[in-house]
Amino acid sequence: METLHARASAIDSGISIATVYRTVRLFEEAGILDRHDFGDGRSRYEAAPEAHHDHLIDVETGRVIEFVDPELEALQKVIAERLGYRLVDHRMELYGVALDRKD
Repeated sequence: METLHARASAIDSGISIATVYRTVRLFEEAGILDRHDFGDGRSRYEAAPEAHHDHLIDVETGRVIEFVDPELEALQKVIAERLGYRLVDHRMELYGVALDRKD
């Protein structure tokens, strides 16, 4: 939020951090923004996507990679049906370290 506040303040110095928090919360409630909490103590926001995607988070660098995998999507539907449900939505977050990481 601090980065967003700094950018907004550069345009209008009268914008408070509280205004930024309220506005972002309103955008989230309206479905304009999606909030992601990847367990590192800070939330990230992105424009609500028109198409579904999942995330792979590099736990060392914090880099977030967005991806779509049709095979994975189909498997999730099969699992839901096997458990007696029709899948209406889901969120997938994978956490990893690079395979070529030097120790």
